[in-house]
Amino acid sequence: MNKSSTIYIAGHKGLVGSAILRCLKKEGYQNLIYRAHQELDLENQSAVESFFKETRPEYVILAAAKVGGIWANANYPVDFISRNLAIQNNILREAWRTEVKRLLFLGSSCIYPRECLQPIKEEYLLTGPLEITNRPYAVAKIAGIIECEAYNRQYGTEFIALMPTNLYGPEDNFDLQNSHVLPAMIRKFHLAKLAAKGNEEGIQKDENRYGLIPAELKSTLSSILHKDIPSRVTIWGTGSPKREFLYVVDLARACQFMLECDEKILTEISLLPKSKNSQSLPLINVGCGEDQTIAELANLTEKEVGFEGEIMWDRSKPDGTPQKLLDVTQIYKLGWRATMPLRQGIKQVYQWYRSETGT
Repeated sequence: MNKSSTIYIAGHKGLVGSAILRCLKKEGYQNLIYRAHQELDLENQSAVESFFKETRPEYVILAAAKVGGIWANANYPVDFISRNLAIQNNILREAWRTEVKRLLFLGSSCIYPRECLQPIKEEYLLTGPLEITNRPYAVAKIAGIIECEAYNRQYGTEFIALMPTNLYGPEDNFDLQNSHVLPAMIRKFHLAKLAAKGNEEGIQKDENRYGLIPAELKSTLSSILHKDIPSRVTIWGTGSPKREFLYVVDLARACQFMLECDEKILTEISLLPKSKNSQSLPLINVGCGEDQTIAELANLTEKEVGFEGEIMWDRSKPDGTPQKLLDVTQIYKLGWRATMPLRQGIKQVYQWYRSETGT
């Protein structure tokens, strides 16, 4: 692989894909291919086939996916399984047909069983029941991993599945109906801070940029604005689950690292099969190796946002998996490590968030 290699980034506008695009550009890669959804519908098999025949990428990073938090998974389960299956099936098939040199398939730590030994090793895949709140999405991603393994075994491809832990960073989804926990916290704390300062114009700017504020939260913000109640933020669950968070730029660096990694090294650690028909699960975890409770995360986030008020926990809402901490021994042995401390990462995301609205 060299700086003139042709690399297709599927999902370049999302949190992960945009970070990968920025990273590869910064590192001097010159032939980066990407298409917006309006230009290429990845669920359309014939469109994907035509695109690969036309562009003939040498390397592919599959970062396109239907993603969301607990609420979105609960309300749109068909979308999470059917759309993700369609996207990955189409891209993997055409990557094989056009003889792509290496493909990175990006998934999520939710592929692992709900009640899993900690930290979670790659070998724990399919050893127990999944977390029900995101099972359709997890099943789709597990199917993608097995499909990568099948292509490698049957056709000798180099399809590798990277399973990152919970991600955050610039360009995240801050829509409160379907965002993940950290961006949702950042937005809620920021809105409550604006309300406490009487900044109604700032709240409107935020809504214009990041999407509709749910009616219940809008009512609370109105009460804070008019000093009817003290400043407060409500967060789902008990605050007790433990989560690991990875800054998305670190994941982008990991993707570059895995694209550049020598085939012999990947074969030696059994990430790629030693022979065409040997079985080798092409799965590697990507994380920072540290976690904290959701309550601890909330305390960190409120300090970086500058929120001064009460945190209330809605215990009627689900917590999700009790703990998800990835074992990152395998990728650390290869020589990659995460570098962004969580608090510094939250600070940078919040600075980016505010710059988008001027609030």
